[in-house]
This record gives sequence, structure tokens and C-alpha cells, in this order.
Amino acid sequence: MPGEWRSDIDSLSFQPQGHTGRCVVHRRAFQTLQGFKPTPEDCVAYYLRERAAFQRAAAAKISRAALPAGANFHLTSRDVLRAVELGAVT
Repeated sequence: MPGEWRSDIDSLSFQPQGHTGRCVVHRRAFQTLQGFKPTPEDCVAYYLRERAAFQRAAAAKISRAALPAGANFHLTSRDVLRAVELGAVT
């Protein structure tokens, strides 16, 4: 599921697997994750490199918050970092 940059909300948007809503990640979250002020292209490239972690983070948030199938939601840098760490352990 490719990510799409949304300049109107300065965020990356993607559809999590098995979910009909959209998930967004704001550029500020990518700044925290990458340690510099990223361009939209930097954000999309990071998402593509860490796509599995973004999917894990989205699945965890959907489950934790008991979101309905069509709900839109956002991930924070903390959500993504947790998922990256989980992926490094497995």
C-alpha cells in the first residue's frame, strides 16, 4: 500500500492493510523520526523504507483504540518508533 503525500495537511497518508480508513503521519513526526526537517520526498522515502513498521504501528493503534473499519486516524512518532523497535527484535 503506497503512501501519498498530502500537501493540504502536510502529512503522508496511507491505507493500513485490512482497514478501509486512512492513516496519516504529519511531517513533524517524520522530523522526530529522522532527526532533521524533512522534505515531503524525504518523508515518503522513509515511509517506503520502514513500511512494515508503519503497518505494525497502524495495526497496533487500530487494535488499541478499537477503531471501526472505516475510521481515519493518525500515528505519532512514538507509535512508529515502538513498531520499529518491535521489528528489530523479531
